Amino acid sequence: KDMLDIEVWRKDNKKHEELLGTCHVDIAALPTKQTNCLELPLEKHPGSLLMLIAVAPCTGVSISDLCVCPLGDPSERQQISQRYCIKNSFQDIKDIGFLQVKVLKAVDLLAADFAGKSDPFCVLELGNDSLQTHTVYKNLNPEWNKVFTFPIKDIHDVLEVTVFDEDGDKPPDFLGKVAIPLLSIRNGKQSCYTLKNKDLERASKGVIYLELDVLFNPIKASIRTFKPREKRFTEENRKFSKKILSRNVDRVKKITMAIWNTIQFLRSCFLWESTVKSVIAFV
Repeated sequence: KDMLDIEVWRKDNKKHEELLGTCHVDIAALPTKQTNCLELPLEKHPGSLLMLIAVAPCTGVSISDLCVCPLGDPSERQQISQRYCIKNSFQDIKDIGFLQVKVLKAVDLLAADFAGKSDPFCVLELGNDSLQTHTVYKNLNPEWNKVFTFPIKDIHDVLEVTVFDEDGDKPPDFLGKVAIPLLSIRNGKQSCYTLKNKDLERASKGVIYLELDVLFNPIKASIRTFKPREKRFTEENRKFSKKILSRNVDRVKKITMAIWNTIQFLRSCFLWESTVKSVIAFV
């Protein structure tokens, strides 16, 4: 029931920023579970913002400190466990489970700056849900000590934890990644994961310490298994590939040669360089 405050900024560089306007959306006034098209005039500035906004109820998403983690409170843990017990299997069938992730620290990360340091932050993704930590500046052994919670929509989902280096206005640099299937999680056990490259094929530099807890209803999870997987809303930006460029250059060469050979054949026919070939071509 809050107001959504939106600011539009213009950023030239790290030092110069200019506010281009603000607008507000009353979330409570919007119809739920449908996409609303809004054109919002910017306050005290010219222009407007055209946006699509959908309001859908979502429970279980939070960010907190270690001292106030949800499953750390016995009464709250019991309440969450009760929500996913067998007797509640057919209440709110889409609410399959609850995931809690403690992001503790990373050790011996890759140095992304010339000074031999990095400005690491951590992004957690589960399906279309994404949360991130704060940035720890000039540190290869950052300690975040944050607790993240996610609603589970499919027990076969994979939790992806990616460590990036903040790079000012530029896109962040990739430092490492881990992928953890929800069904492989051992509740309450602090684990050390070796960071890997983007394809998860080779080990990268550094490790990350996580503590995971997952609570879910097995009957709801089984029912969800027979439905298609949720479509990912975000897609990775396609990057320049020398291999693809080389392949496309070869294709252009072959097409160019085919066109050139066709032109030469037509030219020879019109010049009657070979009477038999020209007669057959015209026939």
